[in-house]
Amino acid sequence: MHANTFAARAGRWSAKHRKTAIWGWIAFVVVAFAIGGAIGVKKPSDYVGPGDSGRADQLALDHFPKDQSESVLIQAPKGGSAQGAPVRNAVDDTVAAVRGKAAIAEIKSPYAKGNESQIAKDGRSVLVTFKVRGDQEKADDAITPIVDAVHRVQAQNRGVFVGEFGGASADKALSKSFQDDFKKAEKLSLPITLVILIVAFGALVAAGIPLLLGLSAVVATLGLVALPSQIVPMDDMISSIILLIGLAVGVDYTLFYLRREREEKAKGAGKIEAVHTAAATSGRAVLVSGFTVMAAMAGMLLAGDRTFTSLGIGAIMVVAVAMIGSLTVVPAMLAWLGDRVDKGRVPFLHRLRRSDGDSRVWGAVLARVLKRPALSAGLAAALLIALAVPAFSMHTVQTGTDDLPRKLEVMKVYDRMQAAFPGGEIPAVVAVEARDVTTPQVASAVKVLERKAAATGTMNAPVTVRTSPDKHIALIDIPMKGNGTDDVSSKAVAALRSGIADDTVGGARGVRNTYVSGMAAQSNDWNALMKARAPLVFGFVLTLAFVLLLVTFRSLVIPIKAIVLNLMSVAAAYGVLTWVFQDGHFEKFLGYHSNGGVTSWLPMFLFVILFGLSMDYHVFIISRIREAVDRGMRTEDAVSHGIRATAGTVTSAAIVMVAVFAIFATLSSVDFKEMGVGLSVAILIDATIVRAVLLPATMKLLGKWNWYLPRRLEWLPKIAHEPSIEGAKA
Repeated sequence: MHANTFAARAGRWSAKHRKTAIWGWIAFVVVAFAIGGAIGVKKPSDYVGPGDSGRADQLALDHFPKDQSESVLIQAPKGGSAQGAPVRNAVDDTVAAVRGKAAIAEIKSPYAKGNESQIAKDGRSVLVTFKVRGDQEKADDAITPIVDAVHRVQAQNRGVFVGEFGGASADKALSKSFQDDFKKAEKLSLPITLVILIVAFGALVAAGIPLLLGLSAVVATLGLVALPSQIVPMDDMISSIILLIGLAVGVDYTLFYLRREREEKAKGAGKIEAVHTAAATSGRAVLVSGFTVMAAMAGMLLAGDRTFTSLGIGAIMVVAVAMIGSLTVVPAMLAWLGDRVDKGRVPFLHRLRRSDGDSRVWGAVLARVLKRPALSAGLAAALLIALAVPAFSMHTVQTGTDDLPRKLEVMKVYDRMQAAFPGGEIPAVVAVEARDVTTPQVASAVKVLERKAAATGTMNAPVTVRTSPDKHIALIDIPMKGNGTDDVSSKAVAALRSGIADDTVGGARGVRNTYVSGMAAQSNDWNALMKARAPLVFGFVLTLAFVLLLVTFRSLVIPIKAIVLNLMSVAAAYGVLTWVFQDGHFEKFLGYHSNGGVTSWLPMFLFVILFGLSMDYHVFIISRIREAVDRGMRTEDAVSHGIRATAGTVTSAAIVMVAVFAIFATLSSVDFKEMGVGLSVAILIDATIVRAVLLPATMKLLGKWNWYLPRRLEWLPKIAHEPSIEGAKA
């Protein structure tokens, strides 16, 4: 009599109808990908953030043409003059070259009357400004021939510097840089994963199965995600997140199956019986783990931000697809291959594996841990706490222009512009809403605003005023000191919001509202949103994980301990992240410059991802331990048996994830460097200190209390953990 859980039934059906399961999965992947190609993934446009800055940005979107501002810097060599013939000729060439392109409006020469602010105080730098008509997407399409024209002007005027920077040109260059980074990560992740799996299994066929499931789940999800994107537009990062999560869980779930199937065959089970046992045990662990991971990913839906919502949807979808694939096509593949799963054996590597699935290294570690559990638990906890200490001083910042890759030509131009026109490209923006913003009262208030802003020492004059065609909105650009995210920039925003804006333009007759936006204000508002939403996201993820584990293992202690261990793992990762990036360690090695904080979106993202992925290991290990306990084994012996039997799988899966995540630490963006270091360090900590030391030590110390369930919860359904009655008798 076999176990009759859903996972067991799915595995038995797939093993019996393997052709249907395999071809059905292939058809599903092809159709899903085709759907995505036909519909297309809808990308977000006109992003509006939270807080006052979001309100200001929305007013600009509603009342101004959706044009993108661009500037061309023309700079004489040191000692040269902005009034000299070389600069004037380059200006004329630039105006002529840009004017001939489509979608261009409002070209302003620095030598025209009223444009004196476009000549820098250094006496050798000038700006030619213009607008590209249309929203960001249209501007991105139109900007390439304009940038090419500016390059030709530079080639024709070698005696001066000519370079372009603006919303469209910077977005185009940065998008290409990020896409190149993603392609690099994708190209490296697949061969690295395959090599690690070959070492783990010692055979090419066995190593290929986890990779195939992970890749097919990713391909299917990349197609299916086009459907929800029509309602919730998907962020540009979505494909890389789907690849990361899909490859991680796809490899994990297949490893669970393969290891157990091999173990059962080594004990003498036939190929079909081994698959049945793997489906009833590892398959069930996959099912529980999958729902727990999806519950964690669902936390991103509560972050209150469109980007997090899209990433959460993509992550949930790829985990669901990988889970379904592992429950259906993996048992079918194993039943079809049988002993052929070990074909393509690699000399020497295959001999390193033990047929019983136990790990020699972790077996030696575990023996010492279980011999002195209190000492082991104390040392492990002390190490995790020490690693977590820097996290208490974590400061979050939104990535600014100083953090973008300096190897890009557009950023080199930006640096020159900032030196010649300080604060001009990252101004504070005061949005004024009134029935008519062109009245003398508003104009007079703008002069007072300019004077008071400059008096703070954090902003510069002169200000620039842009008026909407309907005269209802004025956007006042105030050049700001600092880089847009540092303390100086934050003080400038605080000064404007604490009274300067409201007391000047806000107090003018007819003005209804004033809001402060700009890079620094957007960063402050984003940080405030993350801090406000973090308790909700953390509470949701922890509560849902607690309920799932409580029902699965019928124990009050197991879910509480799982949450505590995972939080310790996350805290340690936060500490390492703070120590490295906020405190500026390993700057040369990692190729970055510290901005004095951790990028603001990362702590919540890391928590959700790490909590979900680490629960994979926890559910897998505890399921094996509980299975042994249900067969009558003492808890201490069950802990030793369960961890020895699963250590090889957990180690292999962890190495894959650490290697893939570490690739992101080599990319040019500091955001991705932080994500790569944070994820890889956390997974390494979780798979070693937490799962191999702290978990077994605490389980031995607690003994039978591990399975404590209050009487008032006895109504919870009983779910057998053993594969079959025959297995129990054996």
